[in-house]
Amino acid sequence: MRVSQLFGATRRSAPADESLSHQLLLRAGFVQQLAAGIFSYLPVGWRTEQKIRRIIREEMDAIGGQELRMPVVQPGEIWQRSGRWNTIDEVLLRFQDRRGRDMALALSHEEVVADLAAANVSSYRELPRIVYQLQTKFRDELRSRGGLVRTREFTMKDSYSLDRDQAGLERAYIAHFYAYFKIAARAGVPVVAVLSDVGVMGGHLAHEFIYLTDSGEDTLVFCDNCGYAANQEVAEAALPEPETEPEHELEEVETPGAETVAQLADFLQVDRSRVAKTVAYMAELERGQPLRLVLALVPGEAEVNLAKLRNATGAVDLRPATPQELEAAGGVAGYMSPRGLVPDAALVVADELIARRRNLVTGANRRGWHLRNFNLARDARVNSVIRLAGAAAGDPCGNCGEPLRIRRGIEYGNIFQLGTKYSLALGALYNDEEGQQLPVVMGSYGIGVGRLLACVAEEHHDQRGLSLPIGVAPFEVALVSVGSDQPVADLAEATYRAMTEAGIEVLFDDRDVSPGVKFADADLRGIPLRVTISPRSLKVDGIELKRRSGDPRVVPASATLAEVQADLSDLRSQELDWARAQLEPVQALATRTFPRAS
Repeated sequence: MRVSQLFGATRRSAPADESLSHQLLLRAGFVQQLAAGIFSYLPVGWRTEQKIRRIIREEMDAIGGQELRMPVVQPGEIWQRSGRWNTIDEVLLRFQDRRGRDMALALSHEEVVADLAAANVSSYRELPRIVYQLQTKFRDELRSRGGLVRTREFTMKDSYSLDRDQAGLERAYIAHFYAYFKIAARAGVPVVAVLSDVGVMGGHLAHEFIYLTDSGEDTLVFCDNCGYAANQEVAEAALPEPETEPEHELEEVETPGAETVAQLADFLQVDRSRVAKTVAYMAELERGQPLRLVLALVPGEAEVNLAKLRNATGAVDLRPATPQELEAAGGVAGYMSPRGLVPDAALVVADELIARRRNLVTGANRRGWHLRNFNLARDARVNSVIRLAGAAAGDPCGNCGEPLRIRRGIEYGNIFQLGTKYSLALGALYNDEEGQQLPVVMGSYGIGVGRLLACVAEEHHDQRGLSLPIGVAPFEVALVSVGSDQPVADLAEATYRAMTEAGIEVLFDDRDVSPGVKFADADLRGIPLRVTISPRSLKVDGIELKRRSGDPRVVPASATLAEVQADLSDLRSQELDWARAQLEPVQALATRTFPRAS
């Protein structure tokens, strides 16, 4: 490819408020935004995306996957049969066709796979199977952000395992567990696996694969002692023993201007952990039904874990309640508690620590007043008590008691043990050896292709732009000719033809622009090896070779092809060694994570 014919330009700058990965991809001319969360891949970026797709396909094929293609536009009827039509919020884009039939733009394909299994699997002899696709998905995110990290339209590799029983599902689950580490390692991205919430997919077990970075939107919890790792949404910390001090009499205390936990703790001279903080939400418990007030009680220093609150209430959607909505229930913003509300005005979910502690401080639902000696079981009607607060740094690990550590990261993939939820709903049944009809046991496994590209950009860059591994770089070599001398032009053309005929992926910068512009563009695009032909190099009958992150060297012009091939081979070898090192601990990790199946 000649740069003079290339569609799409590099940029010298990108919006400062964008994520680092998005800045890098914009500047390199990989992507261009069309609308919020909707992107075009320009030719250079598309080449890298295709290489990532090839890695994914090879690893899916290696575990027995068969590629197929399923429609992104789906009839609402199959979503209604699975129950997800009314349990997913507006992220699922619903519409009606001209005949008035409910339709949806797929955010995943569990229903379609179950429908295919119902039509194509009838006997135990046709199991197990793994099918996969690389397909467009659409999720109508309220706030798209982070460039390719959270988009509305995106490409997902989604695979699905079909098995006879739980043991078969576990084998498929472990196969994907290994494959996801291999895919990330081949793309040059170090990842970790953490327990996660099953969310809208359902099922009984899920893991996320996370690239750790401070700019990530996911919060992860780790124990360095025992290896426990989980998304904060499902992370569990050890609970202290219940307090045994006697319950004191509930009393009101005037607290003018103390509307926050910090203000209240300072005014009453109590630790924030002694405050029962009430956070109010309006919940859509079922699509189209009136909103319901939900109160979440957590210790004053803690934050509400929204995933756990959704699971506890079955809420399709949650948003903060307004002061007017609190007043309608008898509450007062800044002085809230479940005490004294209109009967049955709210669902109340309390954290277990609130239930274990005695004589707390909480709101009196009266402006300028709080309650002392609040005891949950005695002083409030509660719908459920769960571990509602998110695990925090320093909390004791639920497995071993050692302090937990918090990191941020980007989720690049996830895996789910679905069980029989979708097969029962869509009639995916098979006959066993005795002729008994049983539901197919399913697993679901996703990779965000654009997200993986964003992780690659985060991991491989410097101040000059991307610095990509050869396995995913859009081109292997950037060929740069400097000046307008005919000998330079002739040698550059000959070198371009020779490398192309040898199967080397070359981007030949043949433009009439300054050398600095050419060098800067090659660096922005992250091309691993640069070959420069200039009047200065020809004075010594040579060409200049420079690795993206190395120093230049001059080699004889007659040895150009051999030297380039040797450099590319060495880069591939280094990347393979790195990938192998990343995969070495995975066997032990899998044995520890899945002891029964291992």
